[in-house]
Amino acid sequence: MIENFYFRFENGKVVEAHAEKNDKLLNLMINVDEGAAYLGECALVPDSSPINRTGILFYNTLFDENAVCHLALGEGFTNTIKNFDKYSLDELHEKGVNESMIHEDFMIGDETLNITATTFKGETIEIFRNGEWAF
Repeated sequence: MIENFYFRFENGKVVEAHAEKNDKLLNLMINVDEGAAYLGECALVPDSSPINRTGILFYNTLFDENAVCHLALGEGFTNTIKNFDKYSLDELHEKGVNESMIHEDFMIGDETLNITATTFKGETIEIFRNGEWAF
């Protein structure tokens, strides 16, 4: 378990990371390969998700990632690109899908999470309010 962590990103890459618990492991992970310090996933999951409502921390990423919002460092998902099956792996990486030996989820959501997006036009849109979809 890596607990009470933070990442500082510059130009999309983690350039600083610290954790109260397992700081050394965290920093080893983000240096496994070049892609390990980049996002491979950003998942928005409301605090009211069925998994979170159980109140159980499973200590298993396959369950816990469905409980709250999370970020993953490392490998990205190729099937998030439209018509992904028509592209080679190299072409998918050129389109921005991150490549890494790792894909590690970090749960970041709770009932206090607020997310506001800024559009290309500079408008702000509230996405999450108090851990739930704002719209």
